[in-house]
Amino acid sequence: MEWTADARELLSKVPFFVRKRVKKRVEEEAGRVGASGVTGEHVRACQRRFLDNMEDEVKGYQVETCFGAGGCPNRAVEDPDLIGEITSELTSRGLREFLKARVGGPLKMHHEFRVCVSDCPNACSRPQIVDFGLIGACLPEVSAEEACTQCGVCVDICREKAVELHRVDGRVRPVVDYSRCLACGQCIRDCPSGTLRKGAQGYRVLLGGKLGRHPRLGRELPGVYSGKEVLGLLGSCLDHYTKHCVRGERFGEILQRKSIEALPDAKGETVC
Repeated sequence: MEWTADARELLSKVPFFVRKRVKKRVEEEAGRVGASGVTGEHVRACQRRFLDNMEDEVKGYQVETCFGAGGCPNRAVEDPDLIGEITSELTSRGLREFLKARVGGPLKMHHEFRVCVSDCPNACSRPQIVDFGLIGACLPEVSAEEACTQCGVCVDICREKAVELHRVDGRVRPVVDYSRCLACGQCIRDCPSGTLRKGAQGYRVLLGGKLGRHPRLGRELPGVYSGKEVLGLLGSCLDHYTKHCVRGERFGEILQRKSIEALPDAKGETVC
C-alpha cells in the first residue's frame, strides 16, 4: 500500500520496537475505510486509538527479526523453522495473563518479554537490547586437507583483523584469532581454496538487554548454539523469568537481582 510523505514521516517517529506493528495496523485501518493508500490522518487516527487502548495491543511477548530471510547476503546462518518454534514456545507460556497478574494495572508495551533474531553480526534488528537476543554465527575452521594458496583474501576481508597467514608445520596457513572473530562467515565464503571452511554454526545468545531509564546491553553467553539448544535456553530463561518476575520488570532487572545458577553453555557446561 502506498504511503504519503507525511504518513512516512509520522511513522518514522514511532518507537522502533512497535513500528512494524503500528505500520500493519495503520494499513489495516486504511483498508477498512476503503482507502487505496495511507495518509497522515490514517496514522494519527490509529495513534489515538493505540494510545487509548494500548493494553489491547499487548500480547505478552514480541519476536522481531532482521531482513535476512529476504535474501540478505550477510546471513551467517539459515534456520527457517526457528522463528515459528520460538513463537510457539512464547505463546504456550500465557505471558499476557501472567503479566496482568503481576503488573496489577494497565499493561504497556514495555512489559512484554522481547526476543530478537539477527542472522549476522551486523545485528540490524538490535538483539543486544532485548530480553533474549540471537545473533547468527558461523565460525571458521582451517581444513587440514585443502592447501592455502596464500592469496590473502581472508586477511583482507576480515574487518576485525582476526585472520592472519602464518607458517605452520612448514606450510603457510590461515590462523584465526577467535577472541577477535565475530563468526560472520565472510572469510569462509570468500576463501577460493576451501582452506577456511564452516565450523560451529548457529547463534550467539545475549541475555537481559534493555533500554529505558537504566539501559544495559545483553550479556553474551560463551559459545555458538544450535537452533535446538537455543530453544532449550529460551525455555530455561522463561522459567526463571516467570518464577522471579514480581511486577512486570524486564528480564535484565531480574538477572541483576537473581542470576540463573544452572544455564549451560554450548558444550553443556554451566555458565551462570
